[in-house]
Amino acid sequence: MAQLQLQLEAPPSVKPDSPAPVPSLPSNMASVSTPSHTSSVDLMHSTSPTHSSATASVITSLARSPPSQTMPQPSPLITYQPFQSIGTPGPPPMTPITPHSVDAGIEPKLQNIVSTVNLGCKLDLKRIALHARNAEYNPKRFAAVIMRIREPRTTALIFSSGKMVCTGAKSEDESRLAARKYARIVQKLGFDAKFLDFKIQNMVGSCDVKFPIRLEGLVLTHSQFSSYEPELFPGLIYRMVKPRIVLLIFVSGKVVLTGAKVRNEILEAFENIYPILKGFRKH
Repeated sequence: MAQLQLQLEAPPSVKPDSPAPVPSLPSNMASVSTPSHTSSVDLMHSTSPTHSSATASVITSLARSPPSQTMPQPSPLITYQPFQSIGTPGPPPMTPITPHSVDAGIEPKLQNIVSTVNLGCKLDLKRIALHARNAEYNPKRFAAVIMRIREPRTTALIFSSGKMVCTGAKSEDESRLAARKYARIVQKLGFDAKFLDFKIQNMVGSCDVKFPIRLEGLVLTHSQFSSYEPELFPGLIYRMVKPRIVLLIFVSGKVVLTGAKVRNEILEAFENIYPILKGFRKH
């Protein structure tokens, strides 16, 4: 058996990037006699007591050597999402949830339609007031003739410039029919009146949600769109951005919608406000 000389000596100098030095073995364990063909694995599993003790000492010395220094890794940032369960994404904030339809039987009804028309000629208001029925004219109070008809039940404001405003109709067709009747009355009085530029300027609708509403909580939550001064007016004024509608909301559950140009704006505004009102229902 050949002599295998194991000399473990520390290097003379250690650079900053070199690994930690390996401690040397004691003098009595410096040499171990092993066969020339014995490998390191065979050395570890050798049956000789001397070989086993020497091998164990080498392994123990290596295990006790200080580990190489490594840079500490930063801990990953943890983002907490309040009011959400783990793994379940929540809805974005300030996103109103509107249903596709409201409760059956609740739909705003048109109460008043304001329309304008141009008669296309100058008018003598005193002459109209003297010869037309159901007409009144007081220039000190208001600079227009106030005329009324029964079917459809409407009121017209006729100005000397030829402009006319028709109010009180319950539908678009009634408003147009009433404006034509007023224009025909003016024609029969000898004026060259025409029917030009008919346009609906405002629609007013109303409905009842059939439950009381906490207006104080509504104005606090939606302060950007609403105002509530019970000492001045008993209703909450809610100014909707899209569609551009103004709503008057009362504690009894009555809702008035105004400012629409077409009927669909009234319906869309009520569908948007109805789930909000349900959230502030009095129990």
